[in-house]
Amino acid sequence: MTVNILLHICCAPCAIYPIEELRREGHKVGGFFYNPNIHPYSEYLKRKESVQKYGQEMSLNVVVGDYDIEGYFQHIVYNEAIANRCPVCWWLRIARSAKFAKDNGFDAFTTTLLGSPYQDQETIKNLCEDIAKKIGVKFYYKDFRSGFKASHDTARSKGIYCQNYCGCVFSEKERIEKKQKSKSKDSQSRAGSGLAR
Repeated sequence: MTVNILLHICCAPCAIYPIEELRREGHKVGGFFYNPNIHPYSEYLKRKESVQKYGQEMSLNVVVGDYDIEGYFQHIVYNEAIANRCPVCWWLRIARSAKFAKDNGFDAFTTTLLGSPYQDQETIKNLCEDIAKKIGVKFYYKDFRSGFKASHDTARSKGIYCQNYCGCVFSEKERIEKKQKSKSKDSQSRAGSGLAR
């Protein structure tokens, strides 16, 4: 049975496999790019442009939601710890996508977030199910993680912009701190090896 599905898209590389898979199953797919969590604004623009370009290439109609940076921070404040921050961020983006799906005649919605091995699949699934009940639109669940690596390989081969952090300013800070710690450990290890000789 063909279902008209709205796919919430976080970035172009993560959209490749879900679009292919949903179409392979015979569904009609529309895209919705709503990600006010992405910072800085220049990064947001890169990802948006990449999604729009890939959408055109795939004959996928992609609607871009507003960049509600103020709303994002109002939801995140006092929830900055990763255990709280990510679910709040997912909820904000998925709820807006589900509402757009309902308001625009889609049968169901889903999200590319279900394709990332770096996100909490079970929490995202539960949030989607809860939002679907509250808003009154179906949630189409599929674990897209099996296509993650191939999608990103395809993106690189096509010259599609591939980011190196989740999107929010907190994840960028955590990525850099992790890199610095790793560098510091390597330096200490090399220094220790030198002393051992």
